[in-house]
Amino acid sequence: MSRLPPLAAVRTFEVAGRLQNFSRAAEELGLTQAAVSYQIRQLEDRLGRALFVREKGRVRLSETGQRLLPAISNAFATMGDAFAALGSDETDVLTIDAMTTFGGTWLSARIGGFQLAYPDLAVRMSMNNELVDFDSTNVDVAIRVGRGHWPGIRSDFLYRSHITPICAPSFLETNRIERPEDLLRVDRLAPNDPWWAGWLAAAGVDTVPPRQHRGIELDSQLQEASAVQGGYGIALMTPLLWRAELDAGRLVQPFATLYQPGTAHFLVHRENRVGVRKIERFREWLHAELVKDRHLLPEALWQLLP
Repeated sequence: MSRLPPLAAVRTFEVAGRLQNFSRAAEELGLTQAAVSYQIRQLEDRLGRALFVREKGRVRLSETGQRLLPAISNAFATMGDAFAALGSDETDVLTIDAMTTFGGTWLSARIGGFQLAYPDLAVRMSMNNELVDFDSTNVDVAIRVGRGHWPGIRSDFLYRSHITPICAPSFLETNRIERPEDLLRVDRLAPNDPWWAGWLAAAGVDTVPPRQHRGIELDSQLQEASAVQGGYGIALMTPLLWRAELDAGRLVQPFATLYQPGTAHFLVHRENRVGVRKIERFREWLHAELVKDRHLLPEALWQLLP
């Protein structure tokens, strides 16, 4: 069929098919039941197939209707998203959802620069480690960790995930930590975290660390940083995010080995928001800021995951 059926008839079918009730469809559409029946009949005549089975005053989708409805519903949802995006864009508010540690360290320290560069844009940022639901929130962009493949999402690679043991200078000196093997005999935060076993193996430690019945497990590196700066234990942390503390000597990184768990940080947003000004300006600014830190990490950590 070279031309689409009338949009009003298609919309009527979508509502009636979703509710499977012509009376309720008429209420939602602001039509009479007779008008709904007429629109459906017109569409069925055009297609040459029945979309509903009518029996004893009730209707249900026919096999053809069942096949057609999901595609029609998705199409209307996409159009709704597009119009909603236009309304959101006009507010000139960029809403960012970032992982707790990244948002509370690296991004918070720099986001003022974005505001100065684009004073016409307001910025709202929240921090949590849950996957953002773009369908039920007004979040424009998010920073997330994974392999970068999420349906309906544009993923913009930032850098590979990396961790290494970090502690206070006093803890390093008191415990005489000189070799990776020495970490097996000191207090480690989240000692049973599998990343410890992975890092130790990457550092050449053959002995598998025994499970510990005691130890402290915290929700984020923000909390871990407070603990280790207070002199308790050593934690697996991301050195890129703690550059100021490392440069000032409040924290130390005793080993250069970085463990790469096969994931990366990504800037993500819905595919249908590509080209939105506030999102594109933030993406460009974020990459420009990361380029400034490129010398701080091995080149491999700036390369896209295979």
